[in-house]
Amino acid sequence: MDKFLPRLPFADWIDNGVDWLTDTFGPVFDGISILLETIVESSVDILALVPSIVLVVIFSLLAWLISTRKIAIFSLVGFLFIDYLGYWYPMLQMLMLVLTAVFFAIAIGIPIGIWGSQQASARKVINPILDLMQTMPAFVYLIPAIFFFNIGVVPGVVASVIFSMPPTIRLTMLGIRQVPKDLIEATEAFGSTTWQRLSKVQIPLAKPTMMAGVNQSIMLSLSMVVIASMVGAPGLGVNVYQAVTQLKTGVGVEAGVAIVIVAIILDRITQHAGTKKQGGNN
Repeated sequence: MDKFLPRLPFADWIDNGVDWLTDTFGPVFDGISILLETIVESSVDILALVPSIVLVVIFSLLAWLISTRKIAIFSLVGFLFIDYLGYWYPMLQMLMLVLTAVFFAIAIGIPIGIWGSQQASARKVINPILDLMQTMPAFVYLIPAIFFFNIGVVPGVVASVIFSMPPTIRLTMLGIRQVPKDLIEATEAFGSTTWQRLSKVQIPLAKPTMMAGVNQSIMLSLSMVVIASMVGAPGLGVNVYQAVTQLKTGVGVEAGVAIVIVAIILDRITQHAGTKKQGGNN
């Protein structure tokens, strides 16, 4: 087969495209790099000035306000355990990296999801791209991130944003499109605009499904922690990666348990976000 069909220089096309993007939009990439690096590192530096026990109490109270008492207690015990193990600062680095990535994934993903929910032609373009993004191996996202942003925290954030965005887009589209048609027809009968229909009816009713997308985006961002450490992203992933390369099983398990604790806390909080606590606070 190879004798009759010439091999397309696909890899060369990709390399030329990356070079063109780097040369053309270099200042844009530099600006994005400075912005993301400033956000993550400044946030970590500010949080590091506060005693860990104070932050543990604050985080636990926030968990209580957003979710339930049980989750607040688990957050209190979990964060104290992470501090006891000596992983408090790496945990803060990882947490801010994840929260920054999720913030941009939501800020970009929800508008795209809303657009796709309103336009069938947009869905025909968005869905294949999401299929590609969700089937692409996680390591592949690091390649363009390194080319455009070098190594460090920025490629970790960028790769996490791209990797975690699809659930937010998909579930935003799904939640809005699942709103009963009779409600949509009723709003149209009263002469509501598209924005009024979205803001007053569709988005509020789709909120649980949209929050499920946010929850999945957070989990996917956390799954990129160890992988992003390979390109210089800070956090607990560095401890896990070093433990793997140096065959330090105990250190790897400790850092892994700390990641799991943070994942459980964020998962439970986002699952309960937006719900009113009942009088008993389960």
